[in-house]
Amino acid sequence: MQTVAILGRPNVGKSSIFNRLAGRKIAIVDDIPGVTRDRKEVEAEIGGIPVTLIDTAGLEEAAPETLAGRMTASSDAALRQADLVLFVIDARTGLTAADRAFANWLRRASVPVLLLANKAEGRLGVQNALEAYELGLGDPIPVSAEHGDGFGTLHDEVRDHLQKEPRGQRGERERPLRLAIVGRPNAGKSTLLNTLLGEERMITGPEPGLTRDAIAVQIRDEVGPIRLVDTAGLRKQARIEKELERMSTGASIAALKEAEVVILVIDALLGMEEQDLRIARLAEREGRAVVIAFNKWDAVEDRTAARRRLDDVLTSSLAQMKGIMVVPISAANGRGIDRLLPAVRQVHETWNRRIGTGELNRWFEVMKDRHQPPLVEGKRIKLRYATMPKARPPTIAVFGTRAELLPEDYRRYLVNSFREAFDMPGVPIRLNLRGTDNPYAEGGEE
Repeated sequence: MQTVAILGRPNVGKSSIFNRLAGRKIAIVDDIPGVTRDRKEVEAEIGGIPVTLIDTAGLEEAAPETLAGRMTASSDAALRQADLVLFVIDARTGLTAADRAFANWLRRASVPVLLLANKAEGRLGVQNALEAYELGLGDPIPVSAEHGDGFGTLHDEVRDHLQKEPRGQRGERERPLRLAIVGRPNAGKSTLLNTLLGEERMITGPEPGLTRDAIAVQIRDEVGPIRLVDTAGLRKQARIEKELERMSTGASIAALKEAEVVILVIDALLGMEEQDLRIARLAEREGRAVVIAFNKWDAVEDRTAARRRLDDVLTSSLAQMKGIMVVPISAANGRGIDRLLPAVRQVHETWNRRIGTGELNRWFEVMKDRHQPPLVEGKRIKLRYATMPKARPPTIAVFGTRAELLPEDYRRYLVNSFREAFDMPGVPIRLNLRGTDNPYAEGGEE
């Protein structure tokens, strides 16, 4: 079993990340720096891979004979034991001298490192996390241990790094696609799962809320294995009154965040309502690919009008996932089900796609020639070049002078043009802006 160690200075949220990855509260969490004084170990599963997860005392620059020094020695021992390190910084407070010192230490180590920018809630937090690029440890992963944001991406990255190791490596085709079925209560999620399985595994009926837990099963299609989770229905927060329902909703959200693709089941008789949009936006915020299963289609009388209403809502309220795939189905009698998993595989492939730097920058130059970046405070923003540091979801990093000041409408222009040029409908697309000069550009240009 491979070992993953969580390192970082005190009070950046290491223990909260440890608890969330472990799936239960093991480490004591408090705002007082240095609460964790001993290493804690637990067996956990991250990205489908069993690991030994280590939570360490905070890294501090201190004399070896002091308590802080002994805590640092403990962290050093965990580093020597680790196959992968999760190095945590606090995106809210920004980089400190201690962060930079320990980043230098980790760069000299022979262990691969994932850089986590914790407390990166919302879009501002994600932008703050970009400061961590200067540590030279690769692309920072914005997460929020408190809210669970970004943990789907973290599971993906841990899995990819560990599967590069010779021990226990499995073929790409045998890695299960992680798929969650989500939606409002009584939309037909469990009926859909039973139809996909071909057996009556889930209790179904007209009463909303029969499924209390997130239930995972493994199926196989013609491409390979799929780990499929049926979740309890996600209700509006104000309606979650009982403790059991709060726990069920928490499990549903966790399943959504750890999935790669989400099937959002919508009752075609009711259409897409506000709660459906909230679920879709949560999936988008987590960077998950989404397929809409438009259920109970056989009971819809005016199908043209129903589909038009759905398309209107998607266009006006979910533009950030333009072109999202919709599969009309009837889970009860199986109609349309044969098109659902191929749609899932198609959107998963799109979500995984990477564009080469040369091809990306040829597109980028055309976009700049077509519409120049605007003036901000009387000065033109100069965008230099673009890279695609990661997929899952597709992520573009744009570099240039004062790039971080780029207005929202120009950001949308780039994202929409990228989606159209590279045929990426229905998946979230991330745009990260870095206000730094191209190192190969001529100096002194304003």
